[in-house]
Amino acid sequence: MIKDELFKKVLLAPTNEGANKLYIVSGYATAAMAFHHLNYLREEKKNIDIALLIGMCPSDGMSLSNHRAFRQLVEADYHEKFQCSYVMKPPAVHSKIYAWYKDEEPLYAYTGSANYTQTAFLKAQREVLTPCNAEVAFTYYNDLLEDTIYCAHPDADNFVQIYNDKFYPKKRPPQEIKIKDEEKVVFEEDITGLPYVKVSLLDTTGNIQRTAGLNWGFRQDNVSNRNKNEAYIQLRPEVYKSDFFPIRSMHFTVLTDDNKSLICTRAQTAH
Repeated sequence: MIKDELFKKVLLAPTNEGANKLYIVSGYATAAMAFHHLNYLREEKKNIDIALLIGMCPSDGMSLSNHRAFRQLVEADYHEKFQCSYVMKPPAVHSKIYAWYKDEEPLYAYTGSANYTQTAFLKAQREVLTPCNAEVAFTYYNDLLEDTIYCAHPDADNFVQIYNDKFYPKKRPPQEIKIKDEEKVVFEEDITGLPYVKVSLLDTTGNIQRTAGLNWGFRQDNVSNRNKNEAYIQLRPEVYKSDFFPIRSMHFTVLTDDNKSLICTRAQTAH
């Protein structure tokens, strides 16, 4: 049984022995966890394919921010390395399975309590996983496939309820948002009552910063080689010294008022 360093031992270590495909069944999962995992593998120059099935959608649906962020991951950010599908037919699936393959060869598999979330894998709560038969685990994954729908399928929101984040997963009547009517969604009502902070995108002179902030990836200094798809927003001391945002090791999803999902992290002490 594995109870410590789950991220390292279950989600990373098998790649050192040639594993290049990971099949996951998880009752709950977050796009921030998928991004955190995929980004780590990319930085380590690991060429890994991940296929994820999220099991509790028939009973609990999916939050709007996660749904949009999962689509962003499969359609753009990691479109050749990541697949994500939702179980759409009851009964819901609460199982957690992680099956590693090297091409078509089964290597390792694990089952236990840990959902595919940062809360489970990055020490926010106690979880255990134990080794199991990789072929049996992969068969279980395949048996569920016919009851799923791809997260980027045009009809995904017709088969799985997509909920306003304010009401998901709280145990009260949820407010449903129909994705096909995105342009009609009124976000002012969606965030009413939620804690918030206001952060300016401008510098002290009232202008957008020219070499940092939102222009981080476009800095022209002939030295840096910044990712043009990344940017940062500088936070006031009273904000970054608070616990409003997660700790630096965690990624989190931001749902914008123009219907976009961004996966963010705290990059430095003051940002």
